[in-house]
Amino acid sequence: MGKPRQPSLAQLRAFAAVAEHLHFRDAAAAIGMSQPALSGAVSALEEALGVTLVERTTRKVLLSPAGERLAVRAKAVLAEVGALLEEAAALRAPFTGALRLGVIPTVAPYVLPTVLRLVHDRYPDLDLQVHEEQTASLLDGLTSGRLDLLLLAVPLGMPGVTELPLFDEEFVLVTPLDHRLGGREGIPRAALRSLHLLLLDEGHCLRDQALEICREAGRADVPATTTAAGLSTLVQLVAGGLGVTLLPRTAVRVETSRSSRLLTGYFAAPAPTRRIALAMRTGAARSAEYEELAASLREALRELPVRILGDEGAAGEASLGAQALRPHQPE
Repeated sequence: MGKPRQPSLAQLRAFAAVAEHLHFRDAAAAIGMSQPALSGAVSALEEALGVTLVERTTRKVLLSPAGERLAVRAKAVLAEVGALLEEAAALRAPFTGALRLGVIPTVAPYVLPTVLRLVHDRYPDLDLQVHEEQTASLLDGLTSGRLDLLLLAVPLGMPGVTELPLFDEEFVLVTPLDHRLGGREGIPRAALRSLHLLLLDEGHCLRDQALEICREAGRADVPATTTAAGLSTLVQLVAGGLGVTLLPRTAVRVETSRSSRLLTGYFAAPAPTRRIALAMRTGAARSAEYEELAASLREALRELPVRILGDEGAAGEASLGAQALRPHQPE
């Protein structure tokens, strides 16, 4: 026999059927081929590979030693081809299969309920898998392929990552009951220059945003005498009188309702804000799907106290959430 050639999938299917049934007629019926066509496919495979696979006798079919070994390989190849076709079918049908979503801790507890409800109601065949991590870890997961999509604060300024803006939200000042700014509206940003501000630990983007707001207000630094790993602890430190803090509006109702010793103050316009977006790999195969998800999320998130962004992410396209300007004090 000559030099091995590339076998066809039809030849591999024919051989795998013969290896399973050890009978040409039964094998042909199993895969919907005529018996002569099946026999011809197996012979062509033997010629292509340069080995004898089947020993034909008048009464039965036996696999040669080479046939025994190569039957295992043929079945594995056919199984992988089947898996490839199944995955391609899933990709042709949007919002099916797994979607690995990474979320930062200062967004997850407040925005995820809306995301999960949307996915449950509108995309029931989507297998949403959520990973809560800090920004640096999420970006590493996105670029390495461990994660598919991120929900986090932007801008990221990272090459190869496309941002799909969802909303802007204001920061508010959370204070103890006896604080001079407690419950006030129209607080000037300059007030931040003299406040004892409590911050999250290093690594949280919300810490960096709070420091940037302070710099914009003319404050050079914020001594980190006390920090917290999460917003819940941060707010309890404020309730205990250790200082004040900045909270994004989406977190206010959840976090301040846990204590009656807190007041919420609101900044004068324009209040400091942060922008939340979905982020995906630029040119991702499912980019159209992610853009549709972003559009659906913008509608679903209108119930939150945020300014929804248009597709361009421009401030001029923003619309105000139903509760956006309604001050909230803890019950």
